Amino acid sequence: MNTIMRKSVLGIAGLAFAGGLAAGPLHHTTTTTSPTAVDAKPVAVAVQADKPGVDKPGVDKGKLIPHGVRGDQSRITLDGEQTANVKAIVAATKKAGLDERAAVVSVGTALQESKLENLGHLGDRNDHDSLGLFQQRPSSGWGSPEQITDPEHSTLAFLQGLKQVDGWRDMPLTEAAQTVQVSAYPDAYAQWEQQAADLVAEHWNS
Repeated sequence: MNTIMRKSVLGIAGLAFAGGLAAGPLHHTTTTTSPTAVDAKPVAVAVQADKPGVDKPGVDKGKLIPHGVRGDQSRITLDGEQTANVKAIVAATKKAGLDERAAVVSVGTALQESKLENLGHLGDRNDHDSLGLFQQRPSSGWGSPEQITDPEHSTLAFLQGLKQVDGWRDMPLTEAAQTVQVSAYPDAYAQWEQQAADLVAEHWNS
């Protein structure tokens, strides 16, 4: 397969779920193989036009999508486990002292990387050693497999990376996520911004 040299402010790690690349927190360059897209299970995705976010009291909608959404938006129906993972991401964002926008970036990233499923090793379908909601790699310094598959730990690790991105608050979601994840498909995160915002609005004060 072709190799690609990539750089990030955080460093580059291995390929993540659905063609993403979970950047390691310490290294600066690496050589990676071309991405192979995989799915944990079939998921029906409906492409929709933009729609208003959930109107919840106490949620600043200006913080949720300050730059508007890019392109067609995708949406999936969440089961109980996926909803619990959204709540865990929101709780970890609050624990990190960050606001709703950081939660939207985190949820949108996890929607793209894992469809909000806390994935273990997928055998032949696994993309290197990528695991968890954000498809982070133990070999790239994100933590042990047990830590990476803990929703709180993986979210806090992602947010630590996000905080190192200069100007992340002023970026569209897909650019902020891409700078941390270094995906082979840098625009893929954009499609989840509306659903991520709706989920954060729904669960931020729940």
